[in-house]
Amino acid sequence: MRRLFASASLALLFLFGACAQADEREAVIETQDGAVHRFAVELALTPDEQRRGLMYREELAEDSGMLFFYPACTPAHFWMMNTLIPLDMIFIEADGRIARIAEMTVPETLDVHESGVPVNGVLEVKGGLTRRLGIGEGDFVRHPWFGEGGEATCG
Repeated sequence: MRRLFASASLALLFLFGACAQADEREAVIETQDGAVHRFAVELALTPDEQRRGLMYREELAEDSGMLFFYPACTPAHFWMMNTLIPLDMIFIEADGRIARIAEMTVPETLDVHESGVPVNGVLEVKGGLTRRLGIGEGDFVRHPWFGEGGEATCG
């Protein structure tokens, strides 16, 4: 009986852990006009993952992206060295509000794209997508890291 209980407990822990990870693998953008856009996101958490980002990728699906997270507000600076596809870079404040969007960044350049203000995260999506979907500054990114109860903080 003890073995059965231990196995069931481990299964529940695994299930809840998988659910928590699944929630982090989706970012939802809510626009000011009420539209909702869902993205499956890869997480760039470690310094190495953040340095590599989406380098060397030859394509990116319309409903996917990469989400970078900073545990405290910091000015963000990105470039496109070794990035083969144009991207839109969405700079996110601690409350989830989109502070700035760098649209259609030019592949394989060293042009610096800045957040303009301290941010807690950046979501990279396929270039031109934010304009096509009507996503803009002031819209919100919903993800467990941002907003009320999120992990991000400023100050």
